[in-house]
Amino acid sequence: MGNISTAINAKQFLAATRLLVDTELDQLIPKETDDPARLHGAIRWSVFAGGKRFRPALVLAVGGTFSAATDQLLRTACAFEMIHTYSLIHDDLPSMDDDDLRRGRPTCHIKFGEATAILAGDALQALAFQTIAADETLSTEIRVRIIAELSRAAGTPSGMVSGQARDLDGESRTVDAAALDQIHLQKTGALICGAARCGATIGGANDDELEAVTGYGRNLGMLFQITDDLLDVTASASAMGKTPGKDARASKATYPAVHGIDATRRQIDAVRQSASGAAKSINRPAELLISIVDLIADRES
Repeated sequence: MGNISTAINAKQFLAATRLLVDTELDQLIPKETDDPARLHGAIRWSVFAGGKRFRPALVLAVGGTFSAATDQLLRTACAFEMIHTYSLIHDDLPSMDDDDLRRGRPTCHIKFGEATAILAGDALQALAFQTIAADETLSTEIRVRIIAELSRAAGTPSGMVSGQARDLDGESRTVDAAALDQIHLQKTGALICGAARCGATIGGANDDELEAVTGYGRNLGMLFQITDDLLDVTASASAMGKTPGKDARASKATYPAVHGIDATRRQIDAVRQSASGAAKSINRPAELLISIVDLIADRES
């Protein structure tokens, strides 16, 4: 299989990659009829709930920019979606963000119970690393590098789990601008940046190229979360597929709460320019990567 990054329209690219990723995920994840059926039903309920597949698409977009074949990228892309979905399942739990709506339908613990939801997240985390380890389209060396990259992006002290802990610590207390940026760079940005870096790694990027991709991924991750913060204030539940206004009610640290809405919109413009500039500095065809920046900056859900 070649790569599909020749398209430069991000919306079309995300639609095409979503079909590929969903087909592969369907093969990788146990069927609902496989025992234990309730656990597998909970996993599939969450994975196939209609997510954007943004992180897997980023693996494919950046990897394709470096001429990697789609079949070399696809399982790593799926692994990122597994980690992302596990994080959503756990984020929604009563002990965390306590939400009952995700991707437009009941959250995993509402549908299947809290214990099963915890196990579903645990299983997806393990399956993500198994998926990469068993990917025979990649050399052993590359598999180890990808597993290490995903582990750093998902864990602590500088990954998603660390960001989630900082986010919880920031509830109902004053968080300054620097602390807010750190939360966003870790909770959301780390996995997005890791997806970009893994795509580049599979594509054989050199150290300078990987540094440029890192700049792109970090800015794109910030852009994604800042726009998400703004949408939590301005969008409807039907548009977002989750409960709007939840951050404010939980006294969470967000860009509108810390900076105000007008300043948040200005920051979106600034980070958008930084992300596009970083894409251009990769010194590869950057039209698709810039189109992805624009899609995120202008999104309404």
